[in-house]
Amino acid sequence: MTKSGLFLTFEGIDGSGKSSQARMLADRLRKLGHEVVLTREPGGSTGAEEIRSLVLEGDPDRWSAETEILLFTAARRDHLERTIEPALAAGKVVICDRFADSTRMYQGLSRGDLRGLVDELHSLMIGREPDLTLLIDMDPQTGLSRAKGRQGAEERFEDFGLDLQQKMRAGFLALAKEFAGRFRVVDGNRDMDSVAQDVTDIVLRAMR
Repeated sequence: MTKSGLFLTFEGIDGSGKSSQARMLADRLRKLGHEVVLTREPGGSTGAEEIRSLVLEGDPDRWSAETEILLFTAARRDHLERTIEPALAAGKVVICDRFADSTRMYQGLSRGDLRGLVDELHSLMIGREPDLTLLIDMDPQTGLSRAKGRQGAEERFEDFGLDLQQKMRAGFLALAKEFAGRFRVVDGNRDMDSVAQDVTDIVLRAMR
């Protein structure tokens, strides 16, 4: 780990277990003596959390893909300024549940080919990638069943159905190849503790 901290992100389809793995990793690193900030997207700062309810709740067709890209970028900018960058500057480990790769997938591919627009806005307004990204790979049917089983209010993307989850899984795996230097793919189709052990081993190797 450098003096400027370490920025880790978790990615995956809905119901992949990445949020649980992010929490478990944060607990493990804290026990090892590291200062850890566990955060999420959309969200992670007061302004970004307000935007979160706009994009994750309500009818699936509530926003166009283009409008969503602008909302997610605005939330990410606030999150970056108020939470991520200050923590990294203090030498902390930042663990974020989703980041720009999710926008590349969900808004960039879900309803047309808007990846170029996502990347352009990212370059203009965000300008940084994680140091390490852990992709929790999950069977789409299993993931969707898990996600719908939560019966929460934030199910707008789950409501697009299995086709979207299958498309997102393929997209995330392609993204892992595109950014092979920072991506590590972890098989999420196993018990939680086995996945967590793999995640911990990967991260501790990166911190040496």
